[in-house]
Amino acid sequence: SPPPSYVAPETASHADVLAGGDAALGETSVPRITIHAFCVRPETSAMIEAAAADRRMARASTVVRTGGLDAAVDLYQNQSTPSLVLVESLDSAQRLLYQLDALAQVCDPGTKVVVVGQTNDIALYRELIRRGVSEYLTQPLGPLQVIRAVSALYADPAAPFVGRQVTFVGAKGGVGASTLAHNFAWSMSERMQSATVIVDLDLPFGTAGLDFNQDPLQGVIDALTQPDRLDPVLMDRMMVRCGDRLSLLAAPATLDQDYEITAEAFEEVTQKVRGAAPFVVLDLPHSWGAWTRKILIGTDDLVVVATPDLASLRNAKNIVDLVRQARPNDAPPRLVLNQVGVPGRPEIPVKDFGEALGITPSLVLPFDPKLFGQASNNGQMVAEVAPKSKAAEGIDYLAQLISRREAPAVQKTSMLSGLFRKK
Repeated sequence: SPPPSYVAPETASHADVLAGGDAALGETSVPRITIHAFCVRPETSAMIEAAAADRRMARASTVVRTGGLDAAVDLYQNQSTPSLVLVESLDSAQRLLYQLDALAQVCDPGTKVVVVGQTNDIALYRELIRRGVSEYLTQPLGPLQVIRAVSALYADPAAPFVGRQVTFVGAKGGVGASTLAHNFAWSMSERMQSATVIVDLDLPFGTAGLDFNQDPLQGVIDALTQPDRLDPVLMDRMMVRCGDRLSLLAAPATLDQDYEITAEAFEEVTQKVRGAAPFVVLDLPHSWGAWTRKILIGTDDLVVVATPDLASLRNAKNIVDLVRQARPNDAPPRLVLNQVGVPGRPEIPVKDFGEALGITPSLVLPFDPKLFGQASNNGQMVAEVAPKSKAAEGIDYLAQLISRREAPAVQKTSMLSGLFRKK
């Protein structure tokens, strides 16, 4: 019997899918600041160390000390205070306020203070804020809560929003990662009705232009060769519209030049593109370098596309292990098993494949060369060719899962309305 069109992850709940707002936006990084943390409990010290090692804290310099508020007051008697002082206290509210007054006497102007306490008391919180404390956090506390609290303190209200970055990478060549990335971006814009940008980073062989039936004069290579000049106006010129809410930053897909682009240029461009739409989909080539590693580790959502064979399993495991080690505070990558059920081909069972990686596949797509081939040759998406197909249904499900929202309800129209559409 044919495999299922998609498999819901065991850890995903209906609430996860519906969670919108901040959960659907891109993560921002902590700027280049110095942070001193004064902890009382070893568990808090370990948690702050874990936060400091996170990818979003890479630019900050963090020093963790013991001793709590008393140690902070003693230290700053003889030296200047850093950008941010984080202090843990297990004392009563009265003692805490007394120690904070002492800390205020030795703090330099501009230093922000975050207090980690035990009491979840709104009156205490208001008093701390009144005294100039930037934030009050209560236990239990995790690394991500600390990172987001610090990020919020240094967020620039005038800065543009940061879109959520979703990166598709193939475990090996030919698994259909690019095709799925393009169809996913289309589903995000059409089904989820969210402005989306697809960025084709396979410079010599990218197929996004073909899949969307576009042949733009400018594209991602123009951005990568002049990243310092890339502003919203220039970016808009380089993109081509593929729909009301979908824009494409296409690859040149020619062999007329050698593409020697630095990792810093890729990082700068991909970060700037995140300000162009709520969702940015990166189509990563099946190659390896410093820039691909940075994108894999720095992206908000990583989708690994594989086929059920041994080479895909080995490569997917290498990618997943690398990312898990570098992103201990993030959810694991999402796994998509594609082209399942090729006639006559021995395959690793879906359950065994997922167990080997320690990941339940988010999506399992059956082998359907006629549908995908027709869509590719027509310069269309799968949902345009066969909107009720299992493949279209599965890709829409993946878009819903990653966007953390449900598709807007389709407005019902009169049966006669179609007769009056403009030709």
